Amino acid sequence: MEFEKSKLIELKEKFDSIINTEEKDNIEFWYARDLQIQLGYKRWENFIETIKKAMQSCENAGISVENHFREVTKMINLAKGAKRPIQDYMLTRYACYLIAQNGDSKKEEIAFAQTYFAVQTRKQEIIEDRIRLMNRLEAREKLKESEKQLSKNIYERGVDDLGFARIRSKGDSALFGGLNTMQMKAKYGVKENRPLADFLPTLIIASKKSSNRNDELQCN
Repeated sequence: MEFEKSKLIELKEKFDSIINTEEKDNIEFWYARDLQIQLGYKRWENFIETIKKAMQSCENAGISVENHFREVTKMINLAKGAKRPIQDYMLTRYACYLIAQNGDSKKEEIAFAQTYFAVQTRKQEIIEDRIRLMNRLEAREKLKESEKQLSKNIYERGVDDLGFARIRSKGDSALFGGLNTMQMKAKYGVKENRPLADFLPTLIIASKKSSNRNDELQCN
């Protein structure tokens, strides 16, 4: 399942918000009741069945269930100051992963959780790499649009191809600390027939878009 960047960030923030840390040993854990909400289960009775399947998967793998699923009792507030005990579990990352694996992956929350809680995971790196890639593609598309607009405005003012190249080279030289486009291609090992922007860091792509805007204003 593919996620839009905004949805990916939203889901990550939601799952990050329910992380708990055992202070003595600095161990992360999650409460099942919190996880239930983030995975989109409305009823505890349905979610507990998924937990039981995850426990069975843990046992089938020859791993101690008690080490990953610790049953606890919580007290919840009722009307007029009354309290009632409810069942809950303290879950390790592995337990959360198994729960996600035993859920319905058609639900976007569960599909995301399967990556988020991946065993021996680089989940933080995977998710953040995905967000960085989306940011880069987004910046690259905006740059393409700005370059099209710059070209249109310049040609409408009667500037020929050679003049356009000089304007672009001047803008790139200012942006790249005195290096022209060809020198930057050599720096990044870019072939002459490939666009330099395809190999630039996202921040520089965004700066190049701003540079195009400045060139456009100079032509007006």
